[in-house]
Amino acid sequence: MSDKIKILLVEDDMNLGFVIQDSLSLLDYQVHLSKDGKEGLQAFSSGDYDLCLLDVMLPKKDGFSLAEDIRKIDKDIPIVFLTAKSMTEDKIRGFKIGADDYITKPFSLDEFQLRIEAILKRSGKTDKPIFSNVKIGKYLFDTLNYTLTIKGEEPKKLTKKEAEILKLLSKQKGKVVERELILNMVWGDDNYFNGRSLDVFITKLRKYLKGDESINIKNIHGIGFVLND
Repeated sequence: MSDKIKILLVEDDMNLGFVIQDSLSLLDYQVHLSKDGKEGLQAFSSGDYDLCLLDVMLPKKDGFSLAEDIRKIDKDIPIVFLTAKSMTEDKIRGFKIGADDYITKPFSLDEFQLRIEAILKRSGKTDKPIFSNVKIGKYLFDTLNYTLTIKGEEPKKLTKKEAEILKLLSKQKGKVVERELILNMVWGDDNYFNGRSLDVFITKLRKYLKGDESINIKNIHGIGFVLND
């Protein structure tokens, strides 16, 4: 398991994206590059990141909408907006969403790297916590190996989608996670057919967790799901 700081970079200008990715990789950061907002949301769902770098003007889902969805799941992860614009209205909107910084293109890579370093230090992300073993009632959920274990039974191996859904619900335990958000994070699309698939996966997860009667995945009709234990 790598203990490198993980950065999600969402940038539709691939040339700039590769330059940023390479420059941060040289500083020993692990950088995942996504080319649009929907792809970025899926990447965020399947990885434990320490920092998000989001271009504002993105195809499929703009940087502000992406940041709002990320904030629904993680209130604390540092978010930095990258933009060619320097309009005050955009900056105000970004900070209202919860941005930690706002970097206007073109920028000096040296200054960019220093600002990233400062944000990570401020957030305490330089000592990387690993979101791995999560308690759900009497179960232990290993988010890295996709296993669900309860005393007296063999560990249950989950599929990637099952694990991603359970991870979203367990991170927000006791809070409603919107259907649309789960669908976009796990499937990349909130269409009807994926919605039916989600209901099937929720039924499976309830079955896997039936060894502890205190655990409940409740369907809030028309809104989403909440995991209680």
